[in-house]
Amino acid sequence: MDLAIKCVDKQAIAGAFGRAASCYDTVAKLQQQTGEYLMELARAEDTGVRVLDAGCGTGFFSHRWKQWGKQVIALDLAAGMLNHAQSQQVADYYLQGDIEHLGLADNSVDICFSNLAVQWCNDLPCALQEFHRVTRPGGLILFSTLAQGSLCELETAWERVDSYRHINQFLSLQAIADACQPYRHQFIHKQYSQHYPQLLLLLNSLKGIGATHLHRGRKPGLMTRKRLNVLSEVYPRNNGNYPLSYQIAFGVIYCDK
Repeated sequence: MDLAIKCVDKQAIAGAFGRAASCYDTVAKLQQQTGEYLMELARAEDTGVRVLDAGCGTGFFSHRWKQWGKQVIALDLAAGMLNHAQSQQVADYYLQGDIEHLGLADNSVDICFSNLAVQWCNDLPCALQEFHRVTRPGGLILFSTLAQGSLCELETAWERVDSYRHINQFLSLQAIADACQPYRHQFIHKQYSQHYPQLLLLLNSLKGIGATHLHRGRKPGLMTRKRLNVLSEVYPRNNGNYPLSYQIAFGVIYCDK
């Protein structure tokens, strides 16, 4: 099975997330929920003091790790996000870099933490190999990622409007589980749902977290009022609200001695 999602435009990703940095934490409710769950999974493990927050974003969870008394390396692809994190003094070290090519030495961290970041990688097995390389024997890797079926309501609505792809492609749960297979691990699947009173609020929430469609091949152009109205008419409703669902895969990888 092909575990890679091809044609990830990392320059576009870095730009979109960088632009979202200043307002990100006010709309990133899903990221905060999934990150808190990862922190719960980590709580029972005594795994040392040096933490890599890979795909740190604004540093929301870098700060949480600091509160736990950890020494934190905050890493992100987006300079805008990293600059925001550094301005908040959430970590001990800041590193702009790519998860698939970490600029860190082998066995240099105790815990590798990555919350909703690896879905922007070209090759999940490569990303996990890098996490494993930099995490010492006896250490812990914790990650969450979006899986196939996320944003299904929005995708279904767009399919009724035109023939272009508007939603990012995400790996299947099976493909994510397969990427974990070389390691001793836990694999957990959870569904999260959000509801919005207006479709524009839903779309703005995606834009606000930088998660607009970033894979190559998207339809160019801005959303017009006419297209918004058409999309709104065909969007599925739940008690008058616009639902948006996310399929989230959580992985805990044990770096055995």
